[in-house]
Amino acid sequence: MGTDGTLVISPNHPVFDLPEIVALERGLFSRRGLEVRFAEADETTYDPSERDPIARRKEALYETEGADVYNLCEWGGIDRLERGRRAGRIDYLRPAVVAQALVSFDPLLNEPHDLGGVPVAVNEFTGSHYTALHLLGNTLARQEVVVRHVGAPHLRLRALRSGQARAAMLMEPFLSVALKEGAHLLGSYFYRGSQVVAPHLGQEHRDAYILAVNQAVDLIRERPWRESAHHIVREVEGDLTPEELGRSHVRYTHAQPFAAKRFHESYAWMKSWGLTEGRNDYGSLLGTG
Repeated sequence: MGTDGTLVISPNHPVFDLPEIVALERGLFSRRGLEVRFAEADETTYDPSERDPIARRKEALYETEGADVYNLCEWGGIDRLERGRRAGRIDYLRPAVVAQALVSFDPLLNEPHDLGGVPVAVNEFTGSHYTALHLLGNTLARQEVVVRHVGAPHLRLRALRSGQARAAMLMEPFLSVALKEGAHLLGSYFYRGSQVVAPHLGQEHRDAYILAVNQAVDLIRERPWRESAHHIVREVEGDLTPEELGRSHVRYTHAQPFAAKRFHESYAWMKSWGLTEGRNDYGSLLGTG
């Protein structure tokens, strides 16, 4: 935690961090005795095309103890704890249920079957990468699935626009921008993420944090969509208004435990693709052992 006792969140894209954003706006953390803030980082020091996941913004902030918690996809949570030097645990599955969508401007690409041998733009070892493998691996022979690291979603959208990529995985709000500009969907894959927490955070702090986040989820579901949309579209200011942000590829629900059955299924899948050496288990990564 910060020197002033503040619990520091390493920021993700607003579509994933929306419950925390709302909890801070409405004072839900402080009502439960927590002082919480997002970490401040100089964006110019982080390369959006960075290939090493530990060197990316949210991971680097956590790794250097500049933040106490951060969220990312469930497979990424496993990967970062295995790659990183700083200890931690996966505390729960995050409230944001978001789709990565396979999109293209190319009229010759219309369904996942058309992607055999065609590189799909992703950000390696993030939700865009893992969901591409899930989506295409259920259709194509694995040797026909080709993903290419491009980097952050704005870089993948740029590669689509320029023709450098024939297909890419995108989530909101970049997905709505691409569709507005004439791209078409080939498929989508919904997934939840996981919350990585530092080892020094006690159960009382973790419980209070989750309760505040879940209360924020209830508010998000009750209020008009535009009140959430304006936070999400700030990443693409000038390209999309809050009213233009689609609703069908994102929703919010209460945080859920990362059950042992789900972990074992996800971990076995990662191992089958060579995405983990398989040297850990449920106890070591979720702090139950």
